[in-house]
Amino acid sequence: MPNSSKPEMPTHVGLMVPLMQALRDLGGSGTVEEIYGKTVEIAGIPDGLLAQLHDPERSNQTEVGYRLAWARTYLRKFGLLDNSSRGVWSLTERGRTTVELNASEVAKYVRNLSKADSSRKTATEVSDVAADETLGEEHWREQLATVLTNELSPAAFERLVQRMLRESGFVSVEVTGRTGDGGIDGKGIARVHGFMSFHVLFQCKRYKNSVGASEIRDFRGAMVGRADKGLFITTGSFTPSAVREATRDGAPPIDLVDGEELMDKLKELGLGVKTETIQRVVIDPAWFKNF
Repeated sequence: MPNSSKPEMPTHVGLMVPLMQALRDLGGSGTVEEIYGKTVEIAGIPDGLLAQLHDPERSNQTEVGYRLAWARTYLRKFGLLDNSSRGVWSLTERGRTTVELNASEVAKYVRNLSKADSSRKTATEVSDVAADETLGEEHWREQLATVLTNELSPAAFERLVQRMLRESGFVSVEVTGRTGDGGIDGKGIARVHGFMSFHVLFQCKRYKNSVGASEIRDFRGAMVGRADKGLFITTGSFTPSAVREATRDGAPPIDLVDGEELMDKLKELGLGVKTETIQRVVIDPAWFKNF
């Protein structure tokens, strides 16, 4: 009798082993996006599960992405991973030399560590184990995701993408979206170091779901013979099959920008996102001794 049970969403503990293998396959380090793609490939997570959102009302982060963030946090606290301010995660020396990982042991260690930390904290301090994916970081992303997906009209989102591309160095950027044009929303010219240029067609989807391979194929079909490259921007995410289709050998290349990368770029360019620095006043008692 065939097994008709549906595939289950992997836990953050269950993702630890494939995550570690993904980093090894990536050469010991990788961005969050690279780790995500390689991990879901190794774990064999189907597209149906990858499309599930963690909290559709507040963010476009997928449930798998959310659980992978916890897995990274646990592995970092266990001393197997490290991360830089630029969002690159890497294996530590201990991580590189760990041959077999006992994920349950990692989970037990971090939970006990969390309990010990909580007992030392005052009532006004935060005791969340996911401190490395800080509350402040998650808060601004949730706010921005809400604005992009719920408060902007499709036309306004296209104009925002147009502005972002201009700020990124594109020239002759036009919004041309119209019915029957294969989903092409605009075009522009990407300048590289002032010497080379590429004609680019772009499509932008303002929604929370995952973009699949079929949408990438449709976009490619519409751009063939009309541009050097394609750029697909979404506030959501891309399925692994969509990523594979975008980089398929022998086909016109399409660069993908998901919701997380879009928000990072808006922050980098200061488009609707301001980074505030808290000033710290420090007294130098030695200075006053000169009087």
